[in-house]
Amino acid sequence: MELLDVSMDKRRITIKDIADSLDVTPSTVSRALADNPRISESTKKLIRDKAEELGYEPNLIASTLRKGKSDTIGMIVPGINRSFFSNVISSVEEILNPAGFNLVIIQTHEKTENERRAIRTLLRNRVGAIIMSLSVQTKEYGHLQEITSKGIPLVQFDRVCKEIEGTKIVNDNFQGAYLSVSHLIKSGYRKIVHFTGALNLNVYKERFEGYKTALKDAGLEFDESLVFEYSITRDTGRRNINKAVAELKADALFSSGDFSALGAVDTLKEMGVKIPDDFGVVGYANEQFTEIMHPSMTSVEQNPQEMGNRIAKTIIKILNGEQPDEQVIIPVRLLIRESSWINKTLITY
Repeated sequence: MELLDVSMDKRRITIKDIADSLDVTPSTVSRALADNPRISESTKKLIRDKAEELGYEPNLIASTLRKGKSDTIGMIVPGINRSFFSNVISSVEEILNPAGFNLVIIQTHEKTENERRAIRTLLRNRVGAIIMSLSVQTKEYGHLQEITSKGIPLVQFDRVCKEIEGTKIVNDNFQGAYLSVSHLIKSGYRKIVHFTGALNLNVYKERFEGYKTALKDAGLEFDESLVFEYSITRDTGRRNINKAVAELKADALFSSGDFSALGAVDTLKEMGVKIPDDFGVVGYANEQFTEIMHPSMTSVEQNPQEMGNRIAKTIIKILNGEQPDEQVIIPVRLLIRESSWINKTLITY
């Protein structure tokens, strides 16, 4: 795996730079890096060491032109600091690497401009295909059409634009939210606040719909004041739970992300609110901390390993000239822990 950061442009070290630093010709450097037998082993070592010292990165375009196709797959993700995305990446690699493909990862850090720059970088290097999940800022999708217009296979996952051509591999977000809110209602909670991300993104919109439908099916009225958009970080969770409890008199939280739920738990503890006796909490994504925090947090397991496997198999199918599925829905599970179930027994739906 190669991890690139496109948050700022950096000058690429070229073969000519290496040649100039060693006072040899660029063709000698090129042959040495290609392990040409016409170059002595001592010269190859000298050139490789200098290339490593200068931070030289091979030109994927040249490699692609030589072989007639690219074995490099680009993957664009919002960030690798969340267990969901890191587990998806790991599962993609487990299948692509043994199949002879290299994976280049670019983080957008949730910025649309970084997303556009990442696409330009990958297209410039003529990757064989692109895998991507949208940033939270992204609201227009012309840069995605750039990919498909050039004939590069595009597989979107998790956060997707349904109008763009190509396979979409997503979770059953509606069901995850529906199970979460239904569980809170069955546990006796009635005024359930919802922390969500940007509702222009499919994942948060679908979870929001699941939240509303679960309330409706239980005969509870939807209250728009209980919905907090752009509340998926720990800090926003800490801030918004204050209003939810003090002003809105909420008795439970369904959050579209574990980090904002964690922030809410922090503040609830400071306020002396007992969890789950006085207030129930359900998060989403089953981050690693949810199982070991106190109380342990009920959360939705998104099955990132299965998602990663399906992404990789879809890429291989496309590159082999086979027709992939237009959409793949990965099932989810609700893992019930101490934050919402007084019996404190792990249950799955």
